[in-house]
Amino acid sequence: AETITKTFYITDGYIEQADGTNVYFRGYSSSSGSLNVPGESIVAQEGDTIKITLVNTLNVSTSFVIDGLVDSGRIYPGQTRTVQFTAGSYGTYLYYDKRNAPYNRLLGLHGAMAIMPSGSSDELYPGSPDFMQQYFWVFNDIDPNWHSRLANGQTPNTTYTPRYFTLNGLYGRPPGAPGSHDPQLDSMADPRTKLDGHLGDRTLIRCLNAGKAQHAVHTHGNHMEWLTRNGNILPDIWEKDIVPLDGNGGIVDVIFPFDPPPDAWPPVTNNTLAQAESEGRHFAFPMHLHDEMTQTSGGGLYMFGALTDIYYHSS
Repeated sequence: AETITKTFYITDGYIEQADGTNVYFRGYSSSSGSLNVPGESIVAQEGDTIKITLVNTLNVSTSFVIDGLVDSGRIYPGQTRTVQFTAGSYGTYLYYDKRNAPYNRLLGLHGAMAIMPSGSSDELYPGSPDFMQQYFWVFNDIDPNWHSRLANGQTPNTTYTPRYFTLNGLYGRPPGAPGSHDPQLDSMADPRTKLDGHLGDRTLIRCLNAGKAQHAVHTHGNHMEWLTRNGNILPDIWEKDIVPLDGNGGIVDVIFPFDPPPDAWPPVTNNTLAQAESEGRHFAFPMHLHDEMTQTSGGGLYMFGALTDIYYHSS
């Protein structure tokens, strides 16, 4: 067993959205001068000791919670608190601020943690199908009116109406749009988010939903192996191109096998991949959500929503 040590600074500020609107957020950040939404992902193994120091730079109380593992209790304005706990059962976990629920979580105080089975680095649970690499996809949806009222210490008084939809805190940026291919802005270029693999590079994707809206995760033209839903191991492993993701902390775990897509033309082989790369082209397939509103920002900017790309590379 190892000891994993992290420090999160609880900060706030404004983040410009794809349509130019500045929206207020809070985050578990890497420094007192940054704002990270979501917070850094954590990977541990069963039995590891997790030690997290939380520095609350805000003028409101916050907390740090992983259901079933740790609850910091109230962290007062200006207070520093360290929590220590043992990584329990394997699985995918959302860490978040449960105070003023669900508002602090929706404002950006959330992140992801994985606990690997003891002695294993390539299984989701003992005996699961194996994988070669893993990613976190943390989804969020944003009602700017709610964020504005919370920034001013007020409680939202309108029906929740999300206008922005993010994946690991970013939006897709279609080719030619400002910020396209910038890994700091474009979720289709973000190395935390876009999938890169060769044929057979089985990839675990841990999908977590910090927002309120439920979603349908769709890997266009490809299938995923659906393993869990909300911490429960499914009795059968289904091959699906669409997997449901519940709102308010929903979690699903899937493996993207990087098999040849069944109906792609030309067929995806190492030869066709190598030929495309020699010509400066790529075989890429989109991941987007099968709920139409999530593919826009501000209610109208198409392809500025929660989506990314899946890239096949030659061996």
